[in-house]
Amino acid sequence: MSIDLRGAVRRRKPDKRRARLATRPRHELVDWTALSGTGPTVMLLDTSVYIHRAAGRLPVPLRDAIDRALLFHCAVALAELAVGVANADPARPGWVALRDHYAELFAQVPETRILTPNPQTWTEAGLVAGTLARVQGYQPHQRKACLNDALIYLTAARAGLPVLTANRDEFDLIQQIAPEGRFVHY
Repeated sequence: MSIDLRGAVRRRKPDKRRARLATRPRHELVDWTALSGTGPTVMLLDTSVYIHRAAGRLPVPLRDAIDRALLFHCAVALAELAVGVANADPARPGWVALRDHYAELFAQVPETRILTPNPQTWTEAGLVAGTLARVQGYQPHQRKACLNDALIYLTAARAGLPVLTANRDEFDLIQQIAPEGRFVHY
C-alpha cells in the first residue's frame, strides 16, 4: 500500500490556507440534543467523553443517549486514555480507582468496534494538523493534541461515523479543512 501525499495535498490544500480560521457560532454546529432521534444512534467517542463520563460531568440525558447508542472507539482515543493513566501519580489515593476504571472500560470494548487510522489517514491528519498549527499559531503541545483530534475525526469519517466531543472549537477547525467528517458537540 502506498500513501498518496499528492492527492492528500490536493484535497486538503495546505498551500491555499494562509489566514487564521474562525470557529463558527455554536448554533451552526450539531449539538448533542440532535442524538435524541428515532433510530439507534451510532457514533465514535472522542477522548473527552470518556474523561467527562468518568468524572461524572456529563448531563444525565447525554449519558443516557450514550448508553443507548452503538459505540465505536478509536485506538487513538484509547491511547490518550492510557497516557492519562500512566501520567497520573500512582502515589495519589485515587490512582488505583482510575486505573481500574479504565482497565474495565478497555476490557468491555469489543475488538470489532475499535477503529484504527490507516497510513493514508495518518498522512491526511498530519496535513490537517500541520495546516492548523501554522494558520492558528499553535504551540508544540497544541500541535500534538490537534494531530490526535484529526486522527480521531478522520478515522470516524472514513467509517462514516460522527464523533461525539466536548472539544467543539478544535473539531470545528478540523472540519473546516476536512468537511467530509461530522462531529456532535456537548
